[in-house]
Amino acid sequence: MQCKVFLMSLCFAAVSVQVFAQEANTIVLKAPAPRVIKTDTIIKNAGPEHKSLLALNTAPANAPFKGVPLAGHKAYYGNMTDYVNGFVRQYFGAHNKTLNVVQGRGNNKFSMIDNVLTRHNIPTELKYLAVIESALNNKALSPVGAVGPWQLMETTAQMLGLKVSGKRDDRTDWFKSTNAAAKYLNTLYDQFNDWLLVVAAYNSGPVPVQRAIQRTGSHSFWDIKKYLPRETQGHVLAFIATASIFEKMKGFIGSGAIPADFKFSNENLDASAAAVPPKPKFTDEELKSMAIVRINEPLNLDFLSDELSIDKKLLRKWNADYDVFLYGVASTSEDFYSLRIPKEKLDGFIEKKQLIMRRSAQLFAAESNIL
Repeated sequence: MQCKVFLMSLCFAAVSVQVFAQEANTIVLKAPAPRVIKTDTIIKNAGPEHKSLLALNTAPANAPFKGVPLAGHKAYYGNMTDYVNGFVRQYFGAHNKTLNVVQGRGNNKFSMIDNVLTRHNIPTELKYLAVIESALNNKALSPVGAVGPWQLMETTAQMLGLKVSGKRDDRTDWFKSTNAAAKYLNTLYDQFNDWLLVVAAYNSGPVPVQRAIQRTGSHSFWDIKKYLPRETQGHVLAFIATASIFEKMKGFIGSGAIPADFKFSNENLDASAAAVPPKPKFTDEELKSMAIVRINEPLNLDFLSDELSIDKKLLRKWNADYDVFLYGVASTSEDFYSLRIPKEKLDGFIEKKQLIMRRSAQLFAAESNIL
């Protein structure tokens, strides 16, 4: 039996095209599939770089770790700061009710998790990884067999010292599974030295992250992002959003709104006023030259840009909220996204929509099968 978890399965439908005279009132987004640690492939094919998995029961070193970058951390995010802040705002609006439920569960679990993570010298913000893995449900079961609050596969759990049998499954034990997850997080941090890369590797396994680093020569998540599986990209963004919301905006959870003047910073801000965050705005000239098509299946914007000869910067600017749809954040009961393209490209889009759909699906499948 599959448990109901925080992030539900992402279902794709066929693309339908509809031109609107004006901007749609709401953007409808979907939720991604439950997240699963795919370390069993690594364990079965462990090379020298993975031999440390065999010694995961040893006590962690006491060296200080760098902190987890939350929204508003300009020194870390640089020119991606506004993008991250915007994503977190939309994520908050999409998941406010569920976050409220999880916040209630966290009142009973976060203290214990904090204690375990601290003992392993891991930033306590990593507890929010359990939120996006299982919504703090220790009985959560994924379709591929990952179990517990940290969604550990059987082979991985056993390598981490947990007992998994017909009569006993330590993956459902809060204390034991959290200790096991902490050991694995330490191992990943020793390898990547960056918590966002750790979250990425926790989702996809270390190999896709290693390959992306080798391909780009960079250890920045933003540089390697497009070379990671699409689910993993969304997993990291969901972690950033969840951690930022609980650490910086928890007073707004359940209220359904964030103050319009709220700013992400390391300071405590006054939360007295409440207003819905403003929607993206366009100039009158942009609106006159813009066609809006309704899609209910994610498309690869880079391929769309190349195929229709649309300027990539313009396409990204007009669809700054598209990544939230791509990575599956559900905000309403509708199943579409209002894609904005230049009017002169509309006929080409209609003519080539099947090709764009087919090629996008192939590109996304290739990302998912990177292992």
